[in-house]
Amino acid sequence: MHVFVTGATGWIGSAVVDELLDAGHEVTGLARSDASAATLERKGARVRRGDLDDLDGLRAGAEEAEAVIHLANKHDWANPAESNRAERAAVQTFADTLTGTGRAFVLAAGLSTLATGRPAVETDLSPAVGPDSHRGGAENLALEYAEKGMRVISARFAPSVHGVGDHGFVAGLVAAARKHGVSGYIGEGTTTWAAIHRTDAARLVRLGMEGAPTGTLLHAVAEEAVTTKEIAEAVGRKLDLPVASVAPEKAAEHFGFVARFFATDMPASSERTRELLKWAPFGPTLVEDIEAGAYA
Repeated sequence: MHVFVTGATGWIGSAVVDELLDAGHEVTGLARSDASAATLERKGARVRRGDLDDLDGLRAGAEEAEAVIHLANKHDWANPAESNRAERAAVQTFADTLTGTGRAFVLAAGLSTLATGRPAVETDLSPAVGPDSHRGGAENLALEYAEKGMRVISARFAPSVHGVGDHGFVAGLVAAARKHGVSGYIGEGTTTWAAIHRTDAARLVRLGMEGAPTGTLLHAVAEEAVTTKEIAEAVGRKLDLPVASVAPEKAAEHFGFVARFFATDMPASSERTRELLKWAPFGPTLVEDIEAGAYA
């Protein structure tokens, strides 16, 4: 199958491209830079130059492919409205292009705000509706097309998709620990995150693209709930630093932009996903990755 991938050289996307190529699929990756294009070419993938604002390029990429995996996002923390706008416009473009083709469209989504006081499950619907909501309400927008002749699959990723080279939230926690000489957690450290190794996440995306029914909500989750204190303790052990609680009112000063996410409870189940796709994660746990030096 010929697959068009946005975010093809990103943290998750690069692993997805590897997974697709290893499984015998042909891949065209969206590349903004010469360096990204060269990376894709070295892997044996085709290249389409452009970015999320090049809607004509996105449309052409979708028209030429047999499936689309949309993983790119601007992640502009200083201007979330711009990230939301670009995400919604990209998903609308793909949906309009793929309607009536029977092709698969897999988009990335998150797990935050899906549930309160319990792990999120696949039957929980996203409260993000409309262009002004989180990620531009892109998941709900895509699901509107699930019965319009395209196969829509949403892959909801755990807040920590970890592994060697990760520059995400856990890397931010490690940087804060180095800066302050202490590995911190907020309050009592009972807030929890779901987690998954990036290779397990990539395999899940491929399996979903290949066989998940339209309208499926997949949870890319290996560990349902890792406490923030456990994460801080693993960082402390690896860096040989003390571990201490950080008062909630001082969290932003200590952790920077990561504080808001570190204070948010985001546990999630993947039981239905595992049953549907006969998928089981086998990569290291988040704590194992930290202790092995993935963030050193």
